[in-house]
Amino acid sequence: MLKQLPHRMKMNMTLSIKKVFERYMASIGWDETKYNAATLMEQWRHYLYNEAAWFNELDDTMKANPHFHEQLAERINEIIDQLVNEPPTDEQIAEINRLVERLSIDDFPYGCKLEAKYHIERLQQELKKKKS
Repeated sequence: MLKQLPHRMKMNMTLSIKKVFERYMASIGWDETKYNAATLMEQWRHYLYNEAAWFNELDDTMKANPHFHEQLAERINEIIDQLVNEPPTDEQIAEINRLVERLSIDDFPYGCKLEAKYHIERLQQELKKKKS
């Protein structure tokens, strides 16, 4: 069913999955011990029904079809797997190292590009606060 959707809609779906996952992981500070799949899915449903324009474009028959939701769940898992397995860029690693040094804090683990992005933003905010 997902394969039948227009390319634009599939791209928007992928972006939605990434956005919700990124928001959720930021809300728990990328602390994997706090990860709760049920909470993530709750946030996904909220996003789907309240923010995802592409979902509103689907006809009600498709929205009600369990097979569609099974495929969507598979797609969510695929995207999340890709996100957590995409290594940080050399630029991100260099930026984190620079920020860690400037803030005089211990280095910390980060496993993927999206997590590195979160920490860069967090450390940049910390540096701004420190300068103020």
